[in-house]
Amino acid sequence: MKKIIWGIALLFCTSLTANAQNGCKNSAQKSCCKRGYYTQYYGDKPELIKEAKAWAESGIWRNGFDKAKPHSSVNLVDFYLQYQKNPQQWQALFDYLAKTDLLSIPKGKHKIPGSDLVVSVEDSRNEPLEKRRSESHNKHIDFQFVVKGTERFGVIDHYTSTPNCKYRPDVIHYDYAPQKARFYDSNPGEFFIFFPRDWHIAKVATDGEDQTIRVIVIKVDYKD
Repeated sequence: MKKIIWGIALLFCTSLTANAQNGCKNSAQKSCCKRGYYTQYYGDKPELIKEAKAWAESGIWRNGFDKAKPHSSVNLVDFYLQYQKNPQQWQALFDYLAKTDLLSIPKGKHKIPGSDLVVSVEDSRNEPLEKRRSESHNKHIDFQFVVKGTERFGVIDHYTSTPNCKYRPDVIHYDYAPQKARFYDSNPGEFFIFFPRDWHIAKVATDGEDQTIRVIVIKVDYKD
């Protein structure tokens, strides 16, 4: 029975990788795919890209939250589309962040009033890359906002990554080529959003001496 379950999990994870690759091959972004496949591409929908960028820049989504902006790596089309499909959770998220002292709130998990969202307040430390695991989620979106310190995130290339696929509910981990990964430093003033096609690594050690961080993590439902 264990072998059967493992086989099903492996097939499931392999199909996810294949679907991701096919999505890139069939798009107008083949040139981007040659450089690597790191997020969902919308190159064949220029009007949607323009609309999403204008929406993000307008700040209509902020709901009073002015402490940070999306990092340049955030997929604005995914952000735009998911906000339209699930406005209640996104509005509750930004309202909570706007009204909460994120530096003094106790660490741990806190419910966001008026929603089923849970905030995870983590006082943690970055670690060397080899100690961190890559992951992606199919049912949830990772919203991550560093409010103290600097956290390094990695985003891995789909083409050179393979599920190592001990599968747990809504988490898949990967073997990946570190030289193909893209790394970004997150500071207070910017937040990251990782959608299902954003295979990522969190809490990677930076070049600085102080590796202590406080990060706000909220999992938002992903809507098909």
